[in-house]
Amino acid sequence: MTTNEQVLAEFVEATAIEHGVPGLAVGVWADGQEVFACHGVTSVEDPLPVTPDTMFALGSVSKTATATAVLRLVVEGRLELDAPVRRHVPELVLADERAAATITVLQLLNHTAGLGWRLNADTGDGDDALAAHVARMGELELIAPPGTRASYSQEGYNLLGRVIEVVTGLTYERAVAELLFEPLGLAHSYYRPADVLTRRHTVGHEGTAVVRPLTDTRANGPGGGLVSSAADQLRWARFHLGDGAPILAAAMLRRMREPTVELRGSSLGDAFGLCWFLRDVDGVRTVGHGGSANGQFAELILVPERDFAVVSLVNGNPGGIPANRAVVRRVLDHHLGLVERDPEPLPYDGAGAREVVGRYATDILVLDVVDTGTGLTAAAYLKPEVRAASEVDLPADVPPAGLGLLPGPGGEFVITDGAMVGLRGYFQRDEHGAVVAAELAGRTHTRVRAGDPGGRT
Repeated sequence: MTTNEQVLAEFVEATAIEHGVPGLAVGVWADGQEVFACHGVTSVEDPLPVTPDTMFALGSVSKTATATAVLRLVVEGRLELDAPVRRHVPELVLADERAAATITVLQLLNHTAGLGWRLNADTGDGDDALAAHVARMGELELIAPPGTRASYSQEGYNLLGRVIEVVTGLTYERAVAELLFEPLGLAHSYYRPADVLTRRHTVGHEGTAVVRPLTDTRANGPGGGLVSSAADQLRWARFHLGDGAPILAAAMLRRMREPTVELRGSSLGDAFGLCWFLRDVDGVRTVGHGGSANGQFAELILVPERDFAVVSLVNGNPGGIPANRAVVRRVLDHHLGLVERDPEPLPYDGAGAREVVGRYATDILVLDVVDTGTGLTAAAYLKPEVRAASEVDLPADVPPAGLGLLPGPGGEFVITDGAMVGLRGYFQRDEHGAVVAAELAGRTHTRVRAGDPGGRT
């Protein structure tokens, strides 16, 4: 075992134990070498050792595959980035007809289409699942007119998945396999449970309890349904760092990493490329995407100018996000000398706190900001009616954690403890200066109640 392998193995073991996660798999590409370190088990109920080929649910890291498949179709002349989506999905209906008629493929790729985060609808497991899901998009909340701002959207990528189906004449899963996975030799990357269950895979956990189902609904596959391994994801990263062979030109891969729209006050990034979050760490540009599934979490980070990548996969909540965060920070520091520092919040100010206290919501999530008298806290949870209507296990609510306002006029804030520690956002104001929304994790939470949010409703 080399020194780098030993250092990584020791750190991964210590991190998994510290954060109480059942399994953790990490891969690093540095100095022209792949290094892996794994710790723990696939499931507390039926434990098998985690290996570099063990498959984890990747959540939103799946979007990188959808975006790359779209761009291959663009290179082949079968799609145009600036074309309206209705050219390929003429049946698209949204709450605003003008939006439905004008949204482009590019706007879906960089989250500027104005679509809400997620449609809470299960349209089954048949080959028509995506088509049926798109048919219900008229129920989706719209955040803004197309092209006016960035707001992270699962539904935008599910709609791209339907575009891929129409253009190729294949199911989304088969199209991605033929366009990407098979040419690149990604032998441990699948969407359908029938493919996953016959290979070594992890299950999600909430504390010490296994959660079900293993994967999201089929229609959410393009935005969050991929199950893959650390080894495959490191190979995927190396493809994106390389010359694009055998499926894309290097120029198109570089275009994916160029900023298209700025992000304000977000720990996820400073800008969106085409799918990728772009973020400077210690003065060096990183390119990445994170993901959360049901009790499983993933981080994939590239540093193109250093030909470097790290992937971290974990199958436990609430320790998964901080475990991945610790791994990424440690690896960037150890290999590249890049140190990421959290911003220092302002001291508690009662007047400032009163301006932002309230309840904020997306279509399925609620964010309660509370003034304790000595500081602000934020608690995130699924709407009770969403949880009550679900027939499967859903992620646990995030208990109250400290929220600190940051210096400057932008209304930015940072989560100061708990599972979301280090997550940044900002409070959006209208033309009169009143707080109307909270931006967190790339999503717009509209203010639905000012002042003390009271009990959950």
